[in-house]
Amino acid sequence: MAKTYIHEATADHPGIVLDKLSGIFEITGASFPEDAREFYKPVMNWIDEFESDPSSELLLTFKLTYYNTSSSKVIQSILEKFEEMNEKGIKIHVKWYYETEDEDMFEAGLGYKERVEMPFEVIEVTA
Repeated sequence: MAKTYIHEATADHPGIVLDKLSGIFEITGASFPEDAREFYKPVMNWIDEFESDPSSELLLTFKLTYYNTSSSKVIQSILEKFEEMNEKGIKIHVKWYYETEDEDMFEAGLGYKERVEMPFEVIEVTA
């Protein structure tokens, strides 16, 4: 069973909560680690464990304020892994939040939504 994984947010690393029991997968804040693949390795491992013993549904929440190019590639990989699970019958729902004035995060959310086949909401948040 995938255990809970929590990473506290820092100035350049997002806060991450991965909890199978509550059905929550959440990434918040800014994501521009020097080595995104290495930083997100525990997240990818958690997803692999989750996939081997999944719950029936999971809510993926992204509340990012900024991310760099290498983080965007990892986010795409994360979404693709969950898209595969969704195709196998696990209910995966994505909520991508962006602040009203943040056109970049809005556009990013729409871009990811277009690239994956699963329920995906792009949600405006007023500051």
